[in-house]
Amino acid sequence: MKLVALPDLHEQISHLAGCAEALRSADLVLLPGDLTDFGGVEAASRVVEAIRAYNPRIRAVSGNCDRPEIDAYLEREGLSLHARAETIGGVAFWGCGHSLPCPSPTVNECGEADLAAALAKGAGALPAGLPHVLVVHQPPFETFADFASNGQHVGSRSVREAILTHKPLLCLTGHIHEGRGVGTLGRTTLVNPGPLRAGSYLFARIDGGRVQAEIHRIAT
Repeated sequence: MKLVALPDLHEQISHLAGCAEALRSADLVLLPGDLTDFGGVEAASRVVEAIRAYNPRIRAVSGNCDRPEIDAYLEREGLSLHARAETIGGVAFWGCGHSLPCPSPTVNECGEADLAAALAKGAGALPAGLPHVLVVHQPPFETFADFASNGQHVGSRSVREAILTHKPLLCLTGHIHEGRGVGTLGRTTLVNPGPLRAGSYLFARIDGGRVQAEIHRIAT
């Protein structure tokens, strides 16, 4: 299975042309939050339709810069992974949107208890015996992916615990733009590709219980 992940688009759909070949070849396109820049359903729909022009196979969670009504929009469109699990092509996908409170308040924040509840609900729907991929906006605590420019780790303890407990093959995250990289947390490959609006995205291959994940730059 080939995956493309586009975190933190922030409505920069003009950048999609730079990864058009990867988008068309993907079995699934994953959006780990911040489709919009504090926009609502109309803005999210523009982003989704722009991606659908390359590939209709999309799943997503919302981010802290997506207004709360975007969660319901993603559910209506059959795109949401928030607090749920879905099996596609022999791989299970589950997710959690929103973020913890930011230093400057944003429009779609929650607490650790809310993240833990959403993660538990999604994990509870995972089928036994299948490789699975976790898609979150808020990165796990004390990793490269949550190390902010202020020199502090700002990730979620609930996300970290969910990864260590349920051991997804791959965890895709975003939110912390400077936390770009590929690493591991326990047995899980952890990737924060950085924001698409800055020109990077994830391309991954899953073959059984193996994953190969690379951060690519958009073609110019």
